[in-house]
Amino acid sequence: MYRLLLLGLLLMCHALVNGQEVDTIPKTKNPIELKDSLAVKELQDTVKKETRAERKAREKAEKERAKFYYKDILKDSSRLEIERLSRVAWKRSAMVPGWGQYTNQGVWWIKVPIIYGGFVASYFVFNYWQWYYKLFLDELQYRAEFGQGSDGILGMESNWDVNGLVKSKDYGRRNRDLTILVTLGWYGLNIVEAYVDSMLKNRWNMSDDLTFKLSPTFMPTYAATPGFGSLNAKSLFAPGLKMTISIK
Repeated sequence: MYRLLLLGLLLMCHALVNGQEVDTIPKTKNPIELKDSLAVKELQDTVKKETRAERKAREKAEKERAKFYYKDILKDSSRLEIERLSRVAWKRSAMVPGWGQYTNQGVWWIKVPIIYGGFVASYFVFNYWQWYYKLFLDELQYRAEFGQGSDGILGMESNWDVNGLVKSKDYGRRNRDLTILVTLGWYGLNIVEAYVDSMLKNRWNMSDDLTFKLSPTFMPTYAATPGFGSLNAKSLFAPGLKMTISIK
């Protein structure tokens, strides 16, 4: 009995030792997989990184290509020509105000004088507020140099205190700066008008054929009920004219 137990114990020890040896044997990769992984690694090592100049050239080429596509749809020649005309119009107005309006034709002979009339008006308004600002600034500088009680060099009355002079000076400077901003806005509006007019003229048919009709008619009126302040249910009619305009 003891011999059988001892023999079984020896067999179990032998099996455990053999199992550990099998587990410690390193597993080798499949030769095909090993070859493929080496090829990928070799390819990764040979791929050249994109330089900054190459990246800029690629982005420029993609940007140029995007001009001819809209949501991956190739633009036709008419669409490209319309976009070109619109670009030409607003760029010319950006260089010389009114040039884009002249390019679009139409009523440019009305638009161009209005544009330059706005610039001339802004110049006179700016000149006035600059004079106003300098008037009080010079007075303040004179009083700072010769004292509070001096009458000033500009003929201003001595009852003007320094606080009032400072407020008037700031008021003139604020209006002068606001005139500059309005002038820049007028310049930008000139560019926008040239672009929008070109788009409307080339993409949509804006016909000048207007049908005007004037005919007599009777317009209903409602009289107020005395003492109640409400409208009377009975309507009255007064003669009038009806104007109809049809746009084709």
